[in-house]
Amino acid sequence: QVRLVESGGGLVQPGESLRLACVVPEIKWLYSVMAWYRQAPGSQRESVALLDSFGETEYADSVKGRFTISRDIPERTLYLQMDSLKFEDTAVYYCKSETYGAWGQGTQVTVSS
Repeated sequence: QVRLVESGGGLVQPGESLRLACVVPEIKWLYSVMAWYRQAPGSQRESVALLDSFGETEYADSVKGRFTISRDIPERTLYLQMDSLKFEDTAVYYCKSETYGAWGQGTQVTVSS
């Protein structure tokens, strides 16, 4: 089963930034619909950001204006730039190929003072 490889999580203070990365198996995956999800303890997994094949983006209201999804084609990598992090952003973050149905293993993001 193909899995995506994520990295970049960590422990930060409120107001700080992190950039998550997700490496895909082939460049063509980045031309499909890709997304970032997150799951906080005791909560359902929710969609955070989406990037479609045309480069159009969508964001959850809770992260709009703070998070940016992007892709680097030569590096075969999907990114999630997270700025102005809040306590409520604490969660395990997953990347997903909506087109190919593959998930990453998840990376922990903890926002704490």
